[in-house]
Amino acid sequence: MTERESAEEYLEGYTEILAEACAARRRLTREEREALGARGERAAEAGIGLRALVRAHLAAARRVRPGLSQADADHLLTTVEQAVDAFAEGHERSQHLAVRQEEAARREFIDDLLHGRSGLGRLAERAEHFGLLLSHAHAVAVAQGPEPYSDGYAVARTVAASLVARFGSRRILLTTKDGRLICVAPADEPEVLAHFAKQAHAATDGGQVAIGRPHPGAGGVVHSYEEALNALALAARMNLDDPVLHAADLLVYPVLTRDRQAMSELVGTVLGPLRDARGGAKPLLATLTAYFDSGCVTAQAARALSLSVRAMTYRLDRIHRLTGADPADPVQRYTLQTAVIGARLLDWPDQPL
Repeated sequence: MTERESAEEYLEGYTEILAEACAARRRLTREEREALGARGERAAEAGIGLRALVRAHLAAARRVRPGLSQADADHLLTTVEQAVDAFAEGHERSQHLAVRQEEAARREFIDDLLHGRSGLGRLAERAEHFGLLLSHAHAVAVAQGPEPYSDGYAVARTVAASLVARFGSRRILLTTKDGRLICVAPADEPEVLAHFAKQAHAATDGGQVAIGRPHPGAGGVVHSYEEALNALALAARMNLDDPVLHAADLLVYPVLTRDRQAMSELVGTVLGPLRDARGGAKPLLATLTAYFDSGCVTAQAARALSLSVRAMTYRLDRIHRLTGADPADPVQRYTLQTAVIGARLLDWPDQPL
């Protein structure tokens, strides 16, 4: 059955309505408009396009025209206009409802996917509807900027358009959650998340993007998502300003903080004496941070702190005297650097150990 023939199924009694309205030279009644609107809704639910339905209305009008007098025929176009308007209103109403239902289902699926709710089997079935094959491994990238973003925001639309233009209809899920942009992509296509990171960084005016490690299955998406979120949180604590963070490159930090008590003891024992310095521990802690971040190059660290090399050297000597550990000694340097990382993770000395 052609689309036109299918459309005509929803016009039963339409020619009689036209002929009667034209003969009486009246407008369609409320009941007639509501009946036509209801047919429009059913046609939309059946997946029949509005163009085919309008053509069917016009074809029906042409069949009615020969049986009308000239005076009645003059009223035909007005009646068809009313009928098509009522029918199209019902069709659009059904379409809008379907879109809202689809959006609600998509949002529910995304929430379940990213939080690990719902049974994994059922989640995998729903995922196929949204273009994901959860039997494969996936990785998740999360982008955040200076303001929260939602699906309808220009930032989200810009990034989505760029991904579609570059990768077409590949199995990619782009969404927002808690004000952040999120992209879920197959693990064997790392270029997708790399492109997302580049576009999201630009669209969010220099926002930061974190990419979780690839993991298999529905639970793997949750795992990768949580890794990306943890990477962003870690970057905030450690003042990491890299535009793109890879969770795989930051695995050392969770390891260091897994035993919080041990890390607290290390920070207190190694760096605790810095609190006796004039000005407290913060300036000397900043000195160590700059020194290690520069690869232990004194001149570069001094420039980062807007200090002279002489002043930088004095501070390093002061740290050596207070802690008993020499930042220039390879063995002692490791202990100091680990303690400095711990201090940043524990927000010491602002927070007590």
